[in-house]
Amino acid sequence: MNIDQIIGRLTDGNERFVADKLDGKLQDSSRRDALTTGQEPHTIVLSCADSRVVPELAFDAGLGELFVVRVAGNIANTSSVASIEYAVAHCGSKVIVVLGHQSCGAVTAAVGGGDNGYNLNHLLAHITPAISASGANASITEVVKKNAELTVKELSTRSEIIRNALAANSIKIVPAYYNLDSGKVDFLA
Repeated sequence: MNIDQIIGRLTDGNERFVADKLDGKLQDSSRRDALTTGQEPHTIVLSCADSRVVPELAFDAGLGELFVVRVAGNIANTSSVASIEYAVAHCGSKVIVVLGHQSCGAVTAAVGGGDNGYNLNHLLAHITPAISASGANASITEVVKKNAELTVKELSTRSEIIRNALAANSIKIVPAYYNLDSGKVDFLA
C-alpha cells in the first residue's frame, strides 16, 4: 500500500469503529501464526496511554497492522522517538499518526501546573510548548491539538532516521485528534 491508501484504510477503519461495525479481520490464529516470523506494520501510532484511547480498535486494525507507542500526552521523549525510529528503520512503516485526544489528563495537568513530582513534571514539560503556542485562553482541546501538531514537527527535528525518511518521501507524519464521545478520529493535516 502507498501512503494515501494507508491513510484511506485508517479512515475507513475509523468509520467502521464509529458505526459499531468492526470487521475483526486479521485477528485470528492464522494471523498470529503468520506474524511469528516478523512484522511489517503499515502505520506507527504515537498515542496517549489513556485507557479510553485504543488505536487498534479506533482504526479497526488487525494484528501486525499498527506499531503503537503509548505515553501520557503522546509526547516525543527519547524512548518514544527511539521506538518510532525502530519501526521506520526496521519494519517499513509508511505513516506516523500522532494521536491526541479529547479530555487528555496529561495536557490538563500540564495546563494546571503545580508540582506533580519529578517524573510527572519531566513528562509534562514536553507539553509546555503547546501551552505557550496556544495562548493564554486556549481550551484543553486546542492545547491537545497543538501538542499533536508540535510533536509532528519534533519527530522530524529530533530524529535523523525520521528526517531522512521524510526527505525520501517514504513516510508521512500526520497529527490527529480522537473524540472520546464519538470515537471519530479527525486528521489535523
